[in-house]
This record gives sequence, C-alpha cells and structure tokens, in this order.
Amino acid sequence: MQEMHCLRCRREIGMGDKSVAVYMFAQTVGVRPRQKSTAQRICFCPQCAVSLAMGLPPEGGLNIAAWEMIRDLVSAEASLSDAAWDSLRGIVGLLGSGKDDNSARYRRAV
Repeated sequence: MQEMHCLRCRREIGMGDKSVAVYMFAQTVGVRPRQKSTAQRICFCPQCAVSLAMGLPPEGGLNIAAWEMIRDLVSAEASLSDAAWDSLRGIVGLLGSGKDDNSARYRRAV
C-alpha cells in the first residue's frame, strides 16, 4: 500500500489513521464506448478537513466540488471534528504552557 500524506499540511497518514479521503475519477458521458479513468485518492487529516470546511470556498470548479463534499462530511456528524480535536489535544500536550520565564518577562516589559 502506498504511503499517504495530507494534501494540505503534508502530515503522514498511516494505515488505520483517521482521515478524509476524496476519490476522483473521470468518465465519458454520451460518448461510446464509455471510458473511465482510474480513481485518484486525495487525503486530508482531520484537522485540515475541519479547517477547510470552516473556511471560505477555494477557487476553481474541482476545488469547490471537493470543498462542498468535505463540508457535508464535517457538518453531518461530529466524529470528524472530535478526531481533529483529539489530535490537537495531543499536539498541545507537547507544547509548553507559556508560563516560562521568557513569557513572564515579556508581560512585565509591555
């Protein structure tokens, strides 16, 4: 299986990790014989999917179509937003509290 990365932030998405996959393919309509391309898979991590869904629509027809699909997923069920928050909590746990000496000195200087 091929290694996947979030299209937006390039974070690695491992097998079994929570993510949003957008599959795109092209197919002829009204033309015989009917032709169909192979499907391409585009992945977004939960944080980027929620962030995209809450932002303004991107430019371009294909981008807007994908944006609308992601918005539908995010608004239909809270589990995707929950997954994004869970991941962000893990990142925040790695960050400092902001109560170190440098931040205290900065507040006093201002």
